[in-house]
Parts: sequence; C-alpha cells; structure tokens
Amino acid sequence: MQSNPLRIGTRGSQLALAQAHETRDRLMAAHSLPEDAFEIVVIKTSGDRIQDRPLSEVGGKGLFTKEIEEALLDGRIDIAVHSSKDMPTVLPDGLALTAFLPREDVRDAFLSPKAGTLTDLPQGAVVGSGSLRRQAMIKRLRPDIEVVMYRGNLQTRMRKLAEGEVDATLLAAAGLRRLGLGGEITSLLETQDFLPAVGQGAICIESREGDTATLEKLAAIHDETTQIRLDAERAFLAVLDGSCRTPIGGLATIEGDTLQFRGIVLKPDGSEAHEAAGGGPLADAVRIGQSVGEDLKARMGPGFLAEA
Repeated sequence: MQSNPLRIGTRGSQLALAQAHETRDRLMAAHSLPEDAFEIVVIKTSGDRIQDRPLSEVGGKGLFTKEIEEALLDGRIDIAVHSSKDMPTVLPDGLALTAFLPREDVRDAFLSPKAGTLTDLPQGAVVGSGSLRRQAMIKRLRPDIEVVMYRGNLQTRMRKLAEGEVDATLLAAAGLRRLGLGGEITSLLETQDFLPAVGQGAICIESREGDTATLEKLAAIHDETTQIRLDAERAFLAVLDGSCRTPIGGLATIEGDTLQFRGIVLKPDGSEAHEAAGGGPLADAVRIGQSVGEDLKARMGPGFLAEA
C-alpha cells in the first residue's frame, strides 16, 4: 500500500461498500492510479447499531453519518461516501458535499412472491418498510394494507421477505442494481404515482472544505447534472425541515436547459397529502426547490408537520 493513500470512509453494509468501491474505481480510472493508492475505511454508525426501532424515534438521518463525519473532521479519513438520501440538509462546519456520481434509477422497487405490483396485493396484505415516506405512500394508495416496521440492511430485508415475514417490501432500485440484484425486482413504482426520497439513487462524496488536493481529485469524477438536481431537492427538504420524522418525497428532472421539480408531504397514515411543482432555468435550481417547499408549507397550513 502507498505511504499516503486516499482514505475513503464508508459504512460497512454491502451496499455502502459497493458505493465506496465504485468511487475508488472511478478515481483510479480518472487519475490512472493503482488500487493501493486508496484505502477503504469502514466505520460503524449509530444507524447501523440500532435495528429494533424506527430512525424517527432515535435521531433521524444523522445516525448514518455522525461517526463518519467525526472521522472526516479529525483527519482519520479524507473523503466520505454516502447515499445522498441519508444526508441531513445541514452539515457540520468545515464539511461539504463536494462531488456527486452519475445518478442511478431513482424509482422504488416492489418485491413480492405473491403479486406483480402493489395494487395487485390481496386485501389485508402485509408490507414491510422502515421508511416513513414509503409507509405513508403505501397507505395512501392502499389503505387496506398493513404496513409493518422493517429495519436492517438490504440483504436482511430480502431474507425476511423470502422467509415469509411479510408479503412484500419496497427497496430502492438503485441499491439493488448496484449489488447485482436487479433481477429480484418484481416491478417498479413509477415516479408520477410514487415520488422517491430526496436524493434517492445518487451517491455523494463529502470532504473537508479547503482540502484543495482532494477537491482536485474529486472534480474529475463529479457529475454536474446530478448536483443540479440534488441542489433543488435538498433545498426543498431544507425548507420543510425534512427528517426521518416526516414523510416527504421530491424529485428534480432536467429537460434540456430547464429543471422541473415535484414534491409531496404526507401524514404518516397516508390520510392527507399535499403536492406542489415548479420549474425554471438550471441556474435557479436552489430557488426552485425552495419555492416548491414554501408552496407546500402554505398549502399544509400550521400544525401539519408537527402532527406528522
């Protein structure tokens, strides 16, 4: 191993490691570097340790990033690779999201041995999901379905499905494909009916502000289109103070030189939902996301998010 390899911090799940390896491989190709120019550093997070409760009860999204960001701040790692949907909208002082890899499929995947689609499930079927957004949107579309809390890494959730603990589950299509498990997908939920989580399908890289040498390396693998879309989505989330405690979906798409954005906020039981949309030039991505967020806030009225 080289004396000063670039240290890449990541969670230890198979999906997190796949994302870290993809980042390393892209950096190797972009800079003609050998594998030993990099070191993958696995860091266990609070979110990985707590498996028996919904994240909304124990601290939200930051549980998947806190320990990794601490390692970044104190110099134990040089960059951190994350799933963008796990990232809080406010980062610790001194850190920034400095690169995004090209975005994968943003859709949620339906997996079931008993039905081809969510709408085909029998009355009273049991669906497992640890995501408040997915839980609320399932209940909105199928109020008769029983939705149960379903934590664990991707492989654990697929095993529980195979063992018959639930009749179906929803997972991110991007994660399944990154692990070579796209063949397990029964069907895909189209975004017009089932908006994804903000940032779903996008890998982001966090680093220290002012670390010029690292920023120069990352610039070679950065995908600007993904960043523009995520700028709008994260701005939307920030306006709504979005966390794992609130069912929120949002998606930015680009058509030519125009960005379109749709957002939704729901009550956890799916009984009430508010949607809004907006669009404009790519340079206005942050403003567009903020505007849709403000629009939704006005439609919901006081108390909706608190009740949610």
